[in-house]
Amino acid sequence: MIHKTNRVHLVEQVAIQMEDLIVSGVWPVDEKIPPEMELMKEFDVSRNTLREAIRALVHAGLLESRQGSGTVVRSANALSATLKRYIKKSALLDTLDVRLALEQQAAQLAARHRNETDLATLEQCIEACRQAVRDKDRKKFVAMDTRFHQTVVQASDNQLLIDLYEPLLENISESIEALMDLKTPLKYEEELHLDLFAAIQNKDKRAASVYVEEYIGALKKDAAEMMEE
Repeated sequence: MIHKTNRVHLVEQVAIQMEDLIVSGVWPVDEKIPPEMELMKEFDVSRNTLREAIRALVHAGLLESRQGSGTVVRSANALSATLKRYIKKSALLDTLDVRLALEQQAAQLAARHRNETDLATLEQCIEACRQAVRDKDRKKFVAMDTRFHQTVVQASDNQLLIDLYEPLLENISESIEALMDLKTPLKYEEELHLDLFAAIQNKDKRAASVYVEEYIGALKKDAAEMMEE
């Protein structure tokens, strides 16, 4: 049962009640929480108070704000959420190290060897990601973003590099989704890799290499900072 708050520290009180709803299963994992207006009325608090309480639970790993689909329950208890986040981030850093090594070299080679078919496929991936954003289809976005990176590697025209990258596709797809979880709110336009596409299209090896180094470097920094929280 939801109790109206009538003392100080409203944010903490609301957060505790919301956590109880999650732990008890009233708000199931992977399900959206009730609408903001409904919660404001039931908790008898302002919009700002409610949003601060939600942000606290997002930070704790119990809730997750997803662009276009609202706030959903991510984990049933704080300890489980913390452990899952730590494990995910540790694996994420390792995956990013491998991605940097392979994708930076692939980007340089792709800028040298790409053909019109490669460019057309990359453009299709970008447009498919845009459509996924419009459709609020996160799964498709991750799949097409992964396909974009795979196409860059294939455009390198280096079979050994392609063979090394292919077995990692599942991990890379998972890392992309994990990074989307870490970056809230996610700026989808920054995830379309338009500058990388332009560098490959213009056969600018240096720009392609710098893009990958800076992009993955920034992701590693974000992940490392989250590890410290």
